[in-house]
Amino acid sequence: MWAGAGFLFFGLALVGIALPFIPTTPFLLAAAFCFTRSSERLNRWFRSTRVYDRVLRDYETKRSMTVRAKLSVLVPVTVLLTIAFILMQATPVGRMVIVLVWVGHLVYFGLVVKTEPSNRG
Repeated sequence: MWAGAGFLFFGLALVGIALPFIPTTPFLLAAAFCFTRSSERLNRWFRSTRVYDRVLRDYETKRSMTVRAKLSVLVPVTVLLTIAFILMQATPVGRMVIVLVWVGHLVYFGLVVKTEPSNRG
């Protein structure tokens, strides 16, 4: 069960790389969670992938992310929450919750997660 869920989330993360409106990082985090619980072999395989290395390795080891990785989370989240905010015109409480979730993301990725210099250059 955990392995199947891990592959599902990993596949969705791969789709998210190609389609910018689908968030990659949350799906990779979910895949990491599932693969860790499935088997040591699958967990090692997942952690050896290039996608894991580019997106999650620094976060896991140093609790930091590059600006690009942070934006790869925040941009799709902002777009999706904006759509939800627009669709909830008749629900002020729902809109407040959406704003709080969005501000929480900004605070977490802006102030809590350290910014790592880019590996390029």
